[in-house]
Amino acid sequence: MTRSDTRSSSDVTTGALSGSNRSVDGTPTADAAEGIVDIERIRRDFPILRQEVRDKPLSYLDNAATTQKPQQVIEAVARYYFRENANIHRGVHHLSQLATEKYEGVRRSLANFIGASRPEEIVFVRGATEAINLVASTYGRQHLAAGDEVLVSHLEHHSNIVPWQMLCENTGAVLRVIPIDESGQIDLEAYRALLSERTRLVTFAHISNALGTILPVQEMTALAKSVGAAVLIDGAQGTAHSRVDVQAIGCDFYTVSAHKMYGPTGIGALYGRHQLLEEMPPYQGGGDMIASVSFEKTTYNHVPHKFEAGTPNIAGVVGFGAAIDYLESIGLEAIAAYENNLLEHATERVQRIEGVRLYGTAKEKASILSFTLEGIHPHDFGTFVDQEGVAVRVGHHCAQPVMERFGIPATIRASLGLYNDRNDVDRFVQSIEDAREFFA
Repeated sequence: MTRSDTRSSSDVTTGALSGSNRSVDGTPTADAAEGIVDIERIRRDFPILRQEVRDKPLSYLDNAATTQKPQQVIEAVARYYFRENANIHRGVHHLSQLATEKYEGVRRSLANFIGASRPEEIVFVRGATEAINLVASTYGRQHLAAGDEVLVSHLEHHSNIVPWQMLCENTGAVLRVIPIDESGQIDLEAYRALLSERTRLVTFAHISNALGTILPVQEMTALAKSVGAAVLIDGAQGTAHSRVDVQAIGCDFYTVSAHKMYGPTGIGALYGRHQLLEEMPPYQGGGDMIASVSFEKTTYNHVPHKFEAGTPNIAGVVGFGAAIDYLESIGLEAIAAYENNLLEHATERVQRIEGVRLYGTAKEKASILSFTLEGIHPHDFGTFVDQEGVAVRVGHHCAQPVMERFGIPATIRASLGLYNDRNDVDRFVQSIEDAREFFA
C-alpha cells in the first residue's frame, strides 16, 4: 500500500499545501511549507468550545491528556448507533455487513494514515497502553530470556515503563534506561553505548507527553536495528502533530491512541510488521480470534483478527475513522506548522514572566509547554486558573521518572491543539500573572 497524496475535501481547509514541514522524525524540513488554517472555522467544529466554565469562556489547554471532538466525529458515532449498529464479522444480514465494512474501512484508512504496508498490520485495541501491553505479553515473552536487555528512554509515560518492568520480572531480562540531558533531549552517545548484542528490544516515545520533546525516531530505530533489536515506538502523542510514516521510520511496532487525535476514548491501534504479528501468539482468547474450536484443539484466526478477541468498540472505530478524515481534511502539515507558530508565541510570552522555569527546551518540540512557577505549587495554580475557565494539566503527567530527573514533584503543562488560538494563549499568560499577584 502506498499513501495517497490526496486530501478529502472539507469546509475546514483554507488553502492548499505543498510538501511537508516535518520529516518522518517529526522535525522541520528545510523546504517547509507554511501551513494555513482557518482557525475560526475549525473552532466552530468543536461544540464543547462554545460553553463557559465558571462564567468564563473555555480555554482548553490539556490536549496532551485528551483532545476535544469535532462535530464530524460526534455525528459519526451517533449515526452508527442510529442507523448502522450491529455486530461485525459474524452476521449475513445488511446491518452486520454494513458495520463490518465501516470497521474494516477504518483499518484501511489508518494503515494509509501512518504508512503501513497493508491493512492487516493494524490491530485495534483500547489505546496505546493496551497496544504496549499486547507486545510485551506476546512478542516480549516469546523473545526475551534471562540476561537479555530492554532499553527504554527516561522520557517515557508510565504505560511504556511498567509493562516492561513486569516482563523483566517474569523473564529475568534487564531494563536499561536511555538518559536525557538538561534540555530534555535523548543523549544519543549514551544510547549508542547502551546498545549491545544483549539488547533485544528498544522502546521510546515519538513525542514526550511531559516535555514535548520530539525524539529522533528514525535515527534511534536505525541504531537499534544495527544490533538486531526490535523497536516499539509509543506514538500516542505523535499522530496528531506530524505526519507519521512507519515504513520510513523502520520501526517494528507503533502505537496509536484515538483520543489524542480528536477521536473517541477507549480506542486505539497497534501497528506491527506483518511477519512479526504472524509469529506472535494471541493476546486474549474468545470470539472472532479463532478459526475453529473443539475441546481437543483451537486454531486461531488470521492476523489481525487473531488479536481482536470479543466484540470490539465498533462505534469507537467508526469515530476514529471520522477523526482521521478530519485531520486529513485540514492536513497534518498545516496542523504542525500552525501549532509550531502558536508554541513559539506561547513560549516567548511565558518566558518573560518572572519566576517561570521551563522544562523541556529541546530544539525539536511539539506543542507542549511545561514549567514551574516560583512560590506557587502546580496544583494550586491549576485550581486558580480553572476559576478563569483555563484548563491545564498539573502534576507528574504519568511520567514520574521525568520529574525525578529534574528534581521536581510536578509541572504546569499547557498542551496546544489545532483549535487553540492566540486568545487562548494570551488568557493563559494573563492567568499566570494573576496567579503571581494572588499568591504573592
